[in-house]
Amino acid sequence: MLQVTIEKALNKQIRIEAESSQIYLSMACWAEVQGLEGVAQFMFAQSDEERAHMLKLVKYVNERGGHAQITDLSAPKTTYSTFKEMFEELYKHELFVSNSINELVHITLGEKDYSTHNFLQWYVAEQIEEEAQAKTILDKINLIGEDRGGLYLFDRDIQQIAIANPAV
Repeated sequence: MLQVTIEKALNKQIRIEAESSQIYLSMACWAEVQGLEGVAQFMFAQSDEERAHMLKLVKYVNERGGHAQITDLSAPKTTYSTFKEMFEELYKHELFVSNSINELVHITLGEKDYSTHNFLQWYVAEQIEEEAQAKTILDKINLIGEDRGGLYLFDRDIQQIAIANPAV
């Protein structure tokens, strides 16, 4: 049985994961209308992955005797000046999600809920990968600079990431 404190914290994370899915979906839409097919495909896949993360939390809360709460979401940003700006925001968002997961882990230790602590270790490892991927993408964007040919190749390369890493 989940403690009320843990259930509330997990429900907060459910909302964060749902909003993450929406953020990626909005980014996908922007990229698609900009002609960045590879970036759009990557973002659509990321949106699906974030939704899967949310559903994993929902199932856990419900299976542990809690009640997963689905709430209103904040509307994501819909336009960006550049694709670089979009990826910078993506990276900042992943850092935010990592901090949220870390806070959740901290709460489980304080409440001595070792089952939930163990469950969250998957999210901790996942966030390490998400941050590293976002940082690597930003590094590549910085290498490209204003080179349009580089942008074309980047768009093709990132499409391969989406193909190689289908949603969890």
